[in-house]
Amino acid sequence: MHELSIAQSIIEIVGQYVTRAEQEQVRRVNVRIGAMAGVVPDSLEFCFAAVIHHTPLQDAVLVMETVPFCVRCHACGQTTESEPGIALCPACGSADTDIVSGTELQVVSIDVDEASGGGA
Repeated sequence: MHELSIAQSIIEIVGQYVTRAEQEQVRRVNVRIGAMAGVVPDSLEFCFAAVIHHTPLQDAVLVMETVPFCVRCHACGQTTESEPGIALCPACGSADTDIVSGTELQVVSIDVDEASGGGA
């Protein structure tokens, strides 16, 4: 189950951007997952919840955005959504394509509740 290592990596990324003292205020961790990333969203959500249990991040929620698999065709110039893993242009059938989305696996943002920050 590689979703466990992905969840742990997400927590490490949060730790790079949010101090330990502020981690209790993290409300959402927003991630973008491509259709070809090989991630099972339910498994990742379960693993994320398990990894943050009894930590300062225990109230955080993992929010996942799924990105479709899309190709750009050099023959006809169209960018279209395709079946995951099929890099043929659905419009003209050409194999002269580039993958433009669907392989993402990235932390997009971390939402922190600043109400208790006592500041500006």
